[in-house]
Amino acid sequence: MADDIAQLRNIGIIAHIDAGKTTVTERMLFLSGAKHRVGRVDHGTTDTDDDPEEQERGITIFSACVKFKWKDYDINLLDTPGHVDFTAEVERCLRVLDGAVVVFSAREGVEAQSETVWRQADRYRVPRIVFINKMDREGADFEAVFNDIEPRLGGHPVAVELPVGQGPAHVADPFRGVIDLIDLKLLQFDPNTQGKEVTATEIPDDLMDEALLWREQLMDAIYDVSEEAAALALEDKEVPRELMIAALRQGCIDRTLQPVLCGSALHGIGVQPLMTAVGNFLPSPIDRPAVEGVDPKNEDKTLSRDPTTGEPFCGLVFKILPAKTGDNYWIRIYSGSLKQNSRVFCPNRQKKENIAQLWQIHATKKDRDGQIDVVSAGDICCVIGPRFAITGDTFCDTKELIELPSIKFADAVLSMAIESESTSDKKKLEETLSMLRRQDPTFRAVENEETGQTLISGMGELHLEVIQHRLTRDFGLNVKFYKPRVNYRETIGGSSDIIGQCNRQIGASQMFARLSVRVSPLEDNSAPVLVFDRLPPEVGLPNAVRQAAIDELRERAAGGGLLAGFPLSGVKIEAYDAEMQEEGSDEVAFRIAAGDAFDRALEAAGPVLLEPVMRVEVTTPEDYMGELVGDLQQRRAIISATETRGAMTIITAHAPLKELFGYSGAVRSLSQGRAAGSMEPHCYQPAPKTDAESFQY
Repeated sequence: MADDIAQLRNIGIIAHIDAGKTTVTERMLFLSGAKHRVGRVDHGTTDTDDDPEEQERGITIFSACVKFKWKDYDINLLDTPGHVDFTAEVERCLRVLDGAVVVFSAREGVEAQSETVWRQADRYRVPRIVFINKMDREGADFEAVFNDIEPRLGGHPVAVELPVGQGPAHVADPFRGVIDLIDLKLLQFDPNTQGKEVTATEIPDDLMDEALLWREQLMDAIYDVSEEAAALALEDKEVPRELMIAALRQGCIDRTLQPVLCGSALHGIGVQPLMTAVGNFLPSPIDRPAVEGVDPKNEDKTLSRDPTTGEPFCGLVFKILPAKTGDNYWIRIYSGSLKQNSRVFCPNRQKKENIAQLWQIHATKKDRDGQIDVVSAGDICCVIGPRFAITGDTFCDTKELIELPSIKFADAVLSMAIESESTSDKKKLEETLSMLRRQDPTFRAVENEETGQTLISGMGELHLEVIQHRLTRDFGLNVKFYKPRVNYRETIGGSSDIIGQCNRQIGASQMFARLSVRVSPLEDNSAPVLVFDRLPPEVGLPNAVRQAAIDELRERAAGGGLLAGFPLSGVKIEAYDAEMQEEGSDEVAFRIAAGDAFDRALEAAGPVLLEPVMRVEVTTPEDYMGELVGDLQQRRAIISATETRGAMTIITAHAPLKELFGYSGAVRSLSQGRAAGSMEPHCYQPAPKTDAESFQY
């Protein structure tokens, strides 16, 4: 594990699908000496895409961790998926990382999922650097991508490198190297050594003017960060290289700027400077704020832990990989140290857990040579032994308790009914689904006892397709699969005030309760239901009775809406008055009154069925734009923007998920394979009235 925490870098590679994340990772492993041959995504030989499904599709599905040394730095690198269906893998990684490398394709630029991962990094306050990849591709445009980062992402890009040429070898001015704007040198990468040998030479005269213009912008950014550098500039003195790097590092850590580099990972151009930039600009664990949590015994009390071995141990479980020999728990250690054959406490489950073994991780497996005795603050490792914890749970010292914030994942938007072909397979299916739920926090599986079917839910068609293949191919189960369906939600169209009542004769006893409830829509129709106890003290309800009424409202809200039982959202519920009698007004009576008020208030407010709407982005040659726009409009899409980027047109639209089944195939068909589409969840909107009326729950 890392010898010096100041030299440790926990980074992630994040990007839109096909920007080249895995290729960047492979080239880093090769150039750092961690492996002797460069794997290829299209050959299925990469270290991090080692699952058969990933190799077959040529995409990353599961996040993978690799460790390597570069110069004086120990780097833990997490390669993440680019497809929106697997965004949970990005979410869990960004939660525990100190920095990120955001990869953009020089041809496609900032794309839909680029915006998603950038927002995720913003949410976790992760410093990042940018690598504009595929500079050797037809249509590559460094400046266009650079200029897109600020308006589309709200970023503050600062170029520290400039490409020499753009595009493949057959164009007039092909990509052949990079200009280092800090040292003002031309860097060229020897193709015979696959980029291992780098030659630094003086910048040719015909490139110097442009380099100096970009360097002036770089220096302006440095002056904004460093008063010392600005003072030297006012005195017409040279700013030392070390001060330039320190200023860029500070700006990157403070997230006031993002250093931008460029290259071609496939050909090993620009990857060595990228690894150096990871060490120079991205933070070590000690550069990040102390991690904060709460005292499990008093959640109003905030606690913090500095990233040192002198603090009590605490860590976060961010991924679980089920295995026959014991589940592999991936943990980020935030403070203290964790030893093999020790005991820790999991405050989320109120359980003690055994730490039987500690392993270094390689890709999605334990490193076969990587069993270790102790792991210290700031590092990432694999633990075998725990039994109760789930993704997002905290492990801490048994005497010094702390509970860290968990990881929030998006709700599933698509469901599919499945059932085992035979009763003998039923138990095995249940066990397999349970295992998959532990591995994937966005996957859901609920059995319907009446039909014998199980409803599995995921983030999209591809997500469910991968689950389907794993059940049949990897686990050998005989399972029937039914047509996917959309996960709707329900809300209300207006407000209402209702007095719920209980006035029943039970034997010789008279039950009585009245509860006044107001329901109103929230501004965000996808927000969780809010239930408020606004009962004034003068109503005189005993605490147990009062709590029973509020609990009943919360349970009814969690049980779904009135139309079809889909999850209720975007509703505020307030209990604001009550009436009771000396006898017969107990907890049961007020539960009945609360249930009556809930049902009648929702009905009076006008139940509304909500359907998920996706943000769709299509990149196409202009020749096919008309057909693609026409197809989107037939799918009830609203075109929000079109723009031209080089020879391609970008169509942005919002369309109901229900209308987008099989859309990727339609895009390929309408464009003869030359267009590509992507989508991500955007919002919920009222479904057509005919859908609400005809829906069969």
